[in-house]
Amino acid sequence: MARGPRKHLKRLNAPKHWMLDKLGGTFAPRPSTGPHKLRECLPLCIFLRNRLKYALTYTEVKKIVMQRLIKVDGKVRTDMKFPGGFMDVIEIDKTNEKFRLIYDVKGRFTVHHITADEARYKLCKVKKLLTGPKGVPMLVTHDARTIRYPDPLIKVNDTCKVNIASGKIEEFIKFDSGNVCMVTGGRNLGRVGTIVSKERHPGSFDIVHVKDRAGNTFATRLANIFIIGKGNKEWVSLPKGDGIRLSVAEERDKRLAAKH
Repeated sequence: MARGPRKHLKRLNAPKHWMLDKLGGTFAPRPSTGPHKLRECLPLCIFLRNRLKYALTYTEVKKIVMQRLIKVDGKVRTDMKFPGGFMDVIEIDKTNEKFRLIYDVKGRFTVHHITADEARYKLCKVKKLLTGPKGVPMLVTHDARTIRYPDPLIKVNDTCKVNIASGKIEEFIKFDSGNVCMVTGGRNLGRVGTIVSKERHPGSFDIVHVKDRAGNTFATRLANIFIIGKGNKEWVSLPKGDGIRLSVAEERDKRLAAKH
């Protein structure tokens, strides 16, 4: 076996939601190690070239990022393979644009423009609570932030509203029935709904039942649930479709209605 970590990623092995064509080359940009997992992230290179179309080639993307024009969560990133992930805020000051990486109903990262007010914060899911050196309480979020001295009421699976500039928690939402959530994994990826109930299965996966605004109910694992608002009020704006997945027949009817 070769030594060390892998440095390449074949085009066909790249995550499906990047939507790369099969014949556009042998390789795909392998995301650097960073706050999000390889299969759950979108490298800056793909965001700038394939989504925003600000560059035509890989080298052009390099020229853009090396001018220190791209900020992710308030930090300038010059690595074009930097993994942006769910809830990250990407800012391009030169064009005065701000985006939040968020899933559409089909489970793909969409180009979602946000206002300057909304770009000041992001939501983070609490992954684990721990006590650090000298008995300092800490929590770790889904985007690998370690926040010290959190509110003692915050528990695992809750969501924190983090100020991007200061890195401090402004508010938090408990993981409770009746709160609105987005599914961040599995078959229902990208769907938004209200939590109906939670089933505990010791030794297996806890299951959460969710009901969307159209009245459809579905179930997913607890690990796939990300609370995005209190009650029915989301704390972040949603992309087109509002997280309601249509059936194939409903999509067809919608398309036909748009034509006529």
